Amino acid sequence: MQATVDAILKQKGSRVWTLSGEATVFEAIQLMAARNIGALVVMSGDKLDGIFTERDYTRKVALHGKSSKDTLVNEVLSPKLVVAAPNATIEDCMRLMTENRVRHLPVLDNNRLVGLVSIGDLVNWIISAQSVEIVQLHNYIAGQYPG
Repeated sequence: MQATVDAILKQKGSRVWTLSGEATVFEAIQLMAARNIGALVVMSGDKLDGIFTERDYTRKVALHGKSSKDTLVNEVLSPKLVVAAPNATIEDCMRLMTENRVRHLPVLDNNRLVGLVSIGDLVNWIISAQSVEIVQLHNYIAGQYPG
């Protein structure tokens, strides 16, 4: 059985930092810096409007000479959302991220935001799973397997 996004969220937690599209870009980057995160989900009440990332800031604000204190998040967010369901496999998410060139996937369950996974979350999960498998194979070869 393949691991799912739900397993990652159970391990890392489902806390998602969000903000309104009416916030300034400066407020968004302050929050990202304070929480040491690279993306914020942009919401209007319970409705998912988009995602704002460090990439959005550098490419749509800094490179265009805009002021982060005068620019609203909804002016520069990424509205084309690529999302995952809790039962999506890690492989499916890696494929989605690669094909769509994104680093964060909001996780929706019945159109309700239940979490956010990053490329780092997926890579860490894969590394941990491979480490466990290596230990199990080593133990099997050494004759230390459950009988």
